[in-house]
Amino acid sequence: MLKLSQLGLIISASALAMNINVIQAAEMEITVTNATKGIYFTPLIVAAHSGDVRMFRLGESASSELEAMAEGGDISGLSSLVGNAGGVVVENPASGILDPGMATTFNLDSGDMGYLSLSAMLLPTNDGFVGLDSWTIPSEPGTYKASLYGYDAGTEANDELASSMPNPPFITFGAGGTGVETANSNNTVHIHPGNLGDSDNAGGMSDLDSSSHRWLNPVATITIVVK
Repeated sequence: MLKLSQLGLIISASALAMNINVIQAAEMEITVTNATKGIYFTPLIVAAHSGDVRMFRLGESASSELEAMAEGGDISGLSSLVGNAGGVVVENPASGILDPGMATTFNLDSGDMGYLSLSAMLLPTNDGFVGLDSWTIPSEPGTYKASLYGYDAGTEANDELASSMPNPPFITFGAGGTGVETANSNNTVHIHPGNLGDSDNAGGMSDLDSSSHRWLNPVATITIVVK
């Protein structure tokens, strides 16, 4: 028969083992799929990080690093922000633009970081981005799936004019739009309302084609295999 002191030792050892399982590194295979018809993702930034770091937070003002990503696809600031805080960063796993309907798969070792985030600008939008905010990395191996939403950084009015957003050669813009919005009505990070667009290639409110550039949430899926 076990003595009480021996039983306590076993319980303590088991608790320690459970704690080790919680904080041990998680090797993950991650697949991000662009689930839209005509919206493109700029190079993704994906990171494992501590609870003290956030790429973005719903309802709060965007950082300058987030603004640079959401308006121009520049992930260098966010990469430095997370990396300097000890996070594990994967930049541009798709090796460029992630086209509609396409997916990218890559590996990430979270080290001792407990949360996963990602972002990329949505093209064409003024300051829209696909995002995952501080998803808790499971300690149990398995396959986890989620839908990802498009967010508005709240840093620019959604006028949908070609002069207000990047103009990559793979997107055909209209011209002569008067602007869907003339002022920014919400200057915090919020759920993006989606593009409106129109069918007038030489006028109307928007320079975006409603037949291909209009979208609703969600905009992507993510599958995470924790090994």
